[in-house]
Amino acid sequence: MDAPRYTRVAMALHWLVALCLIGQFVLGWYLEGIPRGVPDRSYFVNIHKSTGMLIGLLILLRIGWRLAHRPPVLPASVPDWQQKAASVIHFLLYFFMLMLPLTGYIASNFSKWGVKFFNTIEMPPWGMEDKAIYAFFNQLHGLISWILLGLIILHVLAAVSHFVSGHRDVIYRMLPGSSSGR
Repeated sequence: MDAPRYTRVAMALHWLVALCLIGQFVLGWYLEGIPRGVPDRSYFVNIHKSTGMLIGLLILLRIGWRLAHRPPVLPASVPDWQQKAASVIHFLLYFFMLMLPLTGYIASNFSKWGVKFFNTIEMPPWGMEDKAIYAFFNQLHGLISWILLGLIILHVLAAVSHFVSGHRDVIYRMLPGSSSGR
């Protein structure tokens, strides 16, 4: 008998957000190496901001879907402490996945640049230009990115650990097209 699985929508959102976050981390780190004032920097910054806004919407959709469709319970063979840890880690993942685009968006709106959505649609800032507020939210955005990256690494390591320790159904329930691990 196949183990309970996530819905196709949950799987699609999981992997789409995962790919988008990987792209955002790479682009964010790439941007750190481009000095301010270089013309290409603003182009890539706006791509980063625009993609971040879309990820924020995907995260809201993902949270809504998760609230409406309970995820499958972990197998009884998974120890209680791991089940509790998984619950806490998932909560923190969702929290920081939501906070990351939110802090970036707020920072952008207290700068003089705002957002130029995919370098085509001008979205003027709704906040006043305030370097202190911008710096606070921009630094918070950077800190959250590192926290989120750590949580993602922990999430991946836990998934690999389940696979290696014989709890393959834990992995298979989130992989599209797979059935229970036999």
